[in-house]
Formats: sequence, C-alpha cells, structure tokens
Amino acid sequence: MVKMPNCWQLGNSAVCNFLSNLTPSPFPTSVGEQDLKPLSASGRGLERGFKNKLHIAWNSDRSARRRHRRFFLSSVSPILLTAVCLTTTCATNAQESPKTIKSIPRLTSHSAASPLTTVASSGNQISLNGRILSGTWLQQPGKSGQITTHLSDGVFRQLIGVNFLNSSNWAKQPIQWFSSVIKPVVLATRLLGAYRYLDITNFAQTSGWQIQSNGNTLVIATPKAQVTNIIQSQQPSDASVTPLQQARILVNLDRPTPWQVIEGLAIAKPQTPSSDPDTLTPKSTVPPNREWTVTLDGIADPVLIERYTPQPPAAPPTPPTLLQNLLKQLSPVTPTQPIPAAPAPEPLIQQVQVVKNQTIISLSVPFGLSPQVSTVPNPNRLIIDIRPDPLEERDITWAPGLRWRQHYVNLGTNRFPVVWLEVNPRKFGLTLKPIWASPDGLAGTAPLIQTAQRYLAVAGINGGYFNRNNRLPLGAIRRDSQWLSGPILNRGAIAWNDSGQFYFGRLTLEETLITANNQRLPILFLNSGYIQSGIARYTPGWGSTYTPLTDNEIILVVEKDQITEQLPGGKVGGIAVPIPQNGYLLTLRANAASAASQLPIGSAVRISSATAPADFSRYPYIIGAGPLLVQNRQIVLDAKAEKFSNAFIAEKAIRSGICTTATGTLMITAIHNRAGGYGPTLAEHAQLMQLMGCVDALNLDGGSSTSLYLGGQLLNRSPSTAARVHNGIGIFLQPR
Repeated sequence: MVKMPNCWQLGNSAVCNFLSNLTPSPFPTSVGEQDLKPLSASGRGLERGFKNKLHIAWNSDRSARRRHRRFFLSSVSPILLTAVCLTTTCATNAQESPKTIKSIPRLTSHSAASPLTTVASSGNQISLNGRILSGTWLQQPGKSGQITTHLSDGVFRQLIGVNFLNSSNWAKQPIQWFSSVIKPVVLATRLLGAYRYLDITNFAQTSGWQIQSNGNTLVIATPKAQVTNIIQSQQPSDASVTPLQQARILVNLDRPTPWQVIEGLAIAKPQTPSSDPDTLTPKSTVPPNREWTVTLDGIADPVLIERYTPQPPAAPPTPPTLLQNLLKQLSPVTPTQPIPAAPAPEPLIQQVQVVKNQTIISLSVPFGLSPQVSTVPNPNRLIIDIRPDPLEERDITWAPGLRWRQHYVNLGTNRFPVVWLEVNPRKFGLTLKPIWASPDGLAGTAPLIQTAQRYLAVAGINGGYFNRNNRLPLGAIRRDSQWLSGPILNRGAIAWNDSGQFYFGRLTLEETLITANNQRLPILFLNSGYIQSGIARYTPGWGSTYTPLTDNEIILVVEKDQITEQLPGGKVGGIAVPIPQNGYLLTLRANAASAASQLPIGSAVRISSATAPADFSRYPYIIGAGPLLVQNRQIVLDAKAEKFSNAFIAEKAIRSGICTTATGTLMITAIHNRAGGYGPTLAEHAQLMQLMGCVDALNLDGGSSTSLYLGGQLLNRSPSTAARVHNGIGIFLQPR
C-alpha cells in the first residue's frame, strides 16, 4: 500500500485527500497534520479533474471500480505521485520529517509538463534483459488505444548506448544507434518533473524489443545478439601532437544490442622485487593505467573468450643465495651494472568474459588516453577508439532556456575538454537553489546525482568545500534569505535571486553578539565545520542537535534572545546538545571561554549581522567556494588572499566552475584532464573561463567532486568515479 505519512509530509492536501477518498486510510490522522494546507479552489479543481480522468479510465461498472481501487493504491509509483505533486505546490523532499520541516526550509520544484492525467503507469526501475537497473519511465495511451513508452534520456543514453546528436529543438532529439548519422532517427521528447522523456515506442518496435510494465518496473527484452569477432589495431598518431599510442578495437555483432561503458579505478601495478635484497625497488614515475569495461548484451564466440583469457603470472625470480650475498660483501662493486629492460606494456584488452548473457570486455588504458565508443551499421559494429581526446562535441537544447554543450577549449598548446550547461533564467522559468545531501541537517555527504534526484532538480553541479571526515560544510550556504552556513576566510562566492540577477565577490559575514549593557562580542562562524578559537553560532539549520567539535567548549543556550543555560561541552563528539527551535547555541572555544562570565544565565542578547560587501545581503541565495576567478571580464585570481594552500594553488586537477556571460546567461562547467595530461591549474582555469566568455566566474570544489548533472545522468564522468559531496547548486524547471 502507498504510505500515507509521506503524502502528509509533502504538505499537499489535494493529493492526500484524493488518495484518502479512494480507500479508508489505515494511518492515524496525527501524522504530519501540522503541515496540512487548506485546499484552494484551484486545488479542488485539479483534484476533481484528476479523479474524472481516472474515472473514465476505469471500468464504468461500480463493482469493477471497487476492485481497481486497491490495485491502484498498491501499484501507483513514486514517479506518478511525484508528478501529481508537481502540478500543485508541494515540497520536493519526501524524506523530510515534520521536525525537519520546521528547522530547514524546503525547496519546491515545479514541472514544465503536459497534463499528467494521461499517464497510465510509471516507475523508477528497469529490467533490461533480466537485470534490474535504476531509471525513470512512463507509459501513456496513444493513438488508437496504443500504449506509448517513454524513457528518461539519461537511461536511454547510459543503459542502451544511444548517442545523442546536436539539436536546437528541445522537443525533438535526433539519435544514432547502429544507424546513419546523416539521416538520424528523431524521437519526440516530453518534459515531466525533473526529467526529459523520449518516446521510444517506434524505436523499440523497429529494434524488435519486447516491453511490458510490471508495477514499478519496466521490463525490456532485446533480441539475443552474438559477438562474432573482436579485432584490435594500432591507430596512427601525429607525434607532433601527442606521443601517446592510440588504438582501435572493433567489436563485430550479428545485430544491434545495448551496451555500456564504465570507467573504473586506477590499476595498481604489482612491484617486482629486486633480485638483490639490498637494493630498494624504485617507485614508478609513470601514472598507472585505468580500468575501463565495455559491456554488451550478447554472447561472445568461445574462441574470443579463449583468445583474451589472461595467462597465469610468471613465477617470481629466485632470491639470491647466502653465498651470493657473502661474495657481494667481499667483492668490489662493479661500476657497470646491466640496465634492466623496460617492462612490456600491458595488453589493452585484459580479458573477455561472458557473464549472465553479457559479454564484458575489460581494458587497461594508459594514463592520458580514454575510450571513445561509437556504433556503425552494415555490418553492425561497436568501435572503441583509445585516444587522448575522446570527448565528443555536443550542442543540445535540452529544455527551453537550458542547453547542454561540450567541446575542447584550446589554451596555448593544450586542449581541455569542457562540458557545461547554459541556463537562461529570464527566457523561461528556470530557477537555481542551493541543495545539500542530508534531509535532517547540514552534516552528511552523498553523490550529487542522488541529492539532485531527491530535490527533483532538473540539473545541477557540486558546490562548495566540506570536511570529508566529519562531512560538515566549509563555506557559505544561504537559501530563501536564511543562512544555513556562514562564509569562511573571505573566500569567493556567488549570490543570486529569482529574477536571474547574479553577484560575484569575496564574501565575509560579520556577526556580533550584543548584550543588554551594550557589550559587543564578535561571532566568527555560523553553522560551520571550520573550527577556530572564538565564538561560533549554531541555529536549527544545523540540525536538531549540536555535538562539540573541540574539547572543553562552553555552550550557551539562547532562547527568545535570552541565555537560558550554560553547559560544559566536554570531549569532542561527546554530548549532543539540542538546538532550540526558537533560538540558537553559542559555542565558546579556547580563549573565548573566558567570555562565559560576561554572559550569565538570564542575560538578554541580540545579534547584528551584515555582509561585506553589503551587496551580498540583497540576494536570497548564496554558495561560497573559491577562489574568485574573473570579475568584469578581468582575471582577479588571488588564491593566497583567500587562504588556499600553495599545494592547492599549484595542483593540476579537474575543475568545476560557475559564471555569467555578457548576455546574462549562466554557465555551470566541468573541465577535465587536458589531452594527454592532467587537469588545469587555478590560473589555467581562470584563463579558460575567460576564453569561454565569462564576465564573472567562480571556482567550485573540484577533483573527484566535480559532477555535472542533467535529468538523471552525470554528463562529465561515470557515476562510479564521482565522490560524495556535501552541497551543490540545483536548477529547477518552473511551469509555463
């Protein structure tokens, strides 16, 4: 049965009343009642319209309808419930408890979709040839009573291996899958909630797929395919451009079949011990190879499996005898030692195996190279090109005002792959809001793809810094004009409003505790994981409780602007002190503990708060990261002034960024490793953003955190390689 408490927690009485009318609720009415909202006239109209459509779809016989009620409640999917909520106004986070709702403001997402009453079934799980995978889908009645099937485009691209071709029309998506690029198949799209769905009905029929919905799961069976040959050849490379040796792998198939490519971890090379126990084994200066796997729904010929079965490792060399060691000690060292031969390069194809009717090709790809996978028809082939510049250029209008682009940006002799989204918040109702991992407070991390889906964001990018050990924020987060976490170290930040106006700068929050006798004590940090001597403040936005982050803190409980308790904090991670809903906690650390005598129980206090620059205070949304890269088209990078370390400044790494252009467009960007090398330095990042037309630009958290999300998929990397992050910036689609 559908769990009614989740419905009440969504705060949507139209949906809850509608479900309640279908069957008596077995749940107590006290659950989440404080969040119920009056049903407006428009809400009642929607409820009636939704009921009428379902009434038409059901059997007109009263007894048949009674039988269908229980079936409907037991089988309606979370996606359909979400869709119903999106047509009204409800919280996007169905996991929040009533207690959390009071202390943490929630986001509301909207849908740019056609009426939802035509959705017959939907779900978030797909069975592809017997394997259960995550992915959103829906079915609806088509012409002449035919049921049409729609897959979210992220699922279609990543699970089936379909290549998306450039398109300037968000309602049409040309694709290529073992087919012609010149005359591509064009699929109709539909925006619904946080996803864009592709109508795959005719595509699936032409491909010989069998499709059936089963509750929350869409069952897809594709025709059995055979892998008839796997051929590897070296590709000629231009030595003036790159010394890396490119290669091509051709996988011959008897018919088109789904395929996936997944980036794995770096392959640790086993150290071969020296034959001389007195000689240290030198560490390799060459970066390790990376594992990649290409998986096809098909069975490889047994000859191929045997051809690519790895041989058992050779026996290690025999250690020298005691006599050899003794002779070495007695005889002089000869100056001419033989130079060891360079180790043979690892084979590109490590193994081919068949597991559960899938052929898995395991690759060991040298650093600086990556696979670019494509398909061709007649004969059906999967082409795997191992190359230093694998990024395929794309320019796809994904939704009104939202454009997905990716190509190389040249900086001197280097080529950097850049994947980005262009957002025009003034052309169509696209809004931005900070998002973070935990529904219960600020502590916590999660993959961005998971956080974005929980908030029902259409798109997003990772945001500011955080402590990976205690999973606490290290920078500014402000939403709906309320500080969730304060800025630190005068670092760069971006602020914005719902009118599409943005502001960039280095941000400081100046808070002061003022007593009744006009004593003024500086509050250095607000809801922050950055720990220093002084006074810090923790509000309900932090969570329901605060646990000491340093030894021997003194904790003051403030309720209704009055100090009601003084508590010893004890050891780190000790007692959990409740944060009052009508106030906050003050923690006095190190030298600031002496201020406790000036703040006795019963003292009246108030907070003054201001931002520097003052312009930041005019914006309801802020995310802090840094360093600031570009202002007014000029590079203003000063990482030392923002207290970043020398190692961080010099590091070459994958980078995330956010910027605005001269036309008012917002861009969120992911810049990866240069062709044949490592990612950009901060200085190179600033130059790249300037080259891309950024008027103002900010560096966000990078490296393994860099994650660019769109409609259920990561655009810039395999999800398995993306780290868990604390917060991000979500993009939401408003209704027309």
